Amino acid sequence: MRRLFRLAAGYVGILAVLTLLAGTGAAYFAPDELTFSSDSSRDLFSFPLSIRYDETAVSADQNGSASTDGELLLFGCIPVKNMEISFSERPLVVPGGEPFGIRLYTEGLVVSKISGVPTSGGEKFPASDAGIRTGDVILSVNSSELTNNEQLSRAVETSGGNSIIVEYLHEGKKYVTSIVPVTDRDLHCYRIGLWVRDSLAGIGTVTFSDPQSGTFAGLGHGICDSQSGCIMPLSQGDIVAADISSITKGTSGCPGSLNGFFSSSRPVGKITANAECGIYGSINSDFCKSKKIPLAFRQEVVRGSAVIRSTVSGTEPEDFDIEIEDISYNNANVTKNMVIRITDERLLSAAGGIVQGMSGSPIIQNGRLVGAVTHVFINDPCHGYAIFAENMANYNNTLIRKKTK
Repeated sequence: MRRLFRLAAGYVGILAVLTLLAGTGAAYFAPDELTFSSDSSRDLFSFPLSIRYDETAVSADQNGSASTDGELLLFGCIPVKNMEISFSERPLVVPGGEPFGIRLYTEGLVVSKISGVPTSGGEKFPASDAGIRTGDVILSVNSSELTNNEQLSRAVETSGGNSIIVEYLHEGKKYVTSIVPVTDRDLHCYRIGLWVRDSLAGIGTVTFSDPQSGTFAGLGHGICDSQSGCIMPLSQGDIVAADISSITKGTSGCPGSLNGFFSSSRPVGKITANAECGIYGSINSDFCKSKKIPLAFRQEVVRGSAVIRSTVSGTEPEDFDIEIEDISYNNANVTKNMVIRITDERLLSAAGGIVQGMSGSPIIQNGRLVGAVTHVFINDPCHGYAIFAENMANYNNTLIRKKTK
């Protein structure tokens, strides 16, 4: 009898540990908030997980959205995570896939690289010694606001070796420092060992447009400085029509690219935000030519077949088969919510998989916009990451609300 009790106690202990692990895993991988519409299924998690909330406690905010507190349950009775439950009408958007040219100008000068300056007395590091770091943003020099690289170069060259006063941003905070230019022994001019960037141009893909507000979302990730990896602070920018002329095929260890040109200098839209989850702004109503489709909430995205809509030649998007292999429903990394694999032989033959320039290509599953391509696996171009369309739509809606206030 004692042996039976010990066995039972052991099994109960194992069950308790497994239950704890299951609850901890569910709490981590489940989102902190969920959105439902009138046509959403509430059975978004399979047994042993379920959601509970009090429908009588639903309240509306000043924007007309309704929400309440909910719980993620294990075995229908063990609370493992608190969640915010929101209710709204399902958005209808026009999926993109069209290539577009990007012309972006920064607010201040982004520090791409810090270097030494060879002098007669050895290598000096004026900018680094003054506290400037890669990714900082130079705002002004000697109280004069900076809008392009030439202004900073001119201030250094005409300094006569006297210190210049620089205002800069570091991790979102403003600082002021003085930098003493030194004479480059090879170039025979004053330098401070600072490489900066004031603009960027490239080609990306539109994810969706919202005809009602005249806005668009694209790329699925922010535009970053290639050296520092920091998101470029936006001063102004626009988008123009682009034409894809060729593809550099991606291989293991060497990402490929869509190669094209700006087919017109006339803007078709303006960039108003460069954020972690994409670029946003206004767009001409006739640029995206597809029909409206519903947007999927994150819990409605499932593993399995889907398509990406992208342009690999000319200006017309095509649909290519993919497989959604993995999904992370939380926001631990806002741009890497899904792992996708290209299965379409046409795209594999032409591009080798995902290549640079496809970022923002919309992902459609079960007739709904579920996400957008964001990154390629460097050592496996058949695979890549994607962002939830809901994340991009939420940010776009936030910008719209700010604009209307």
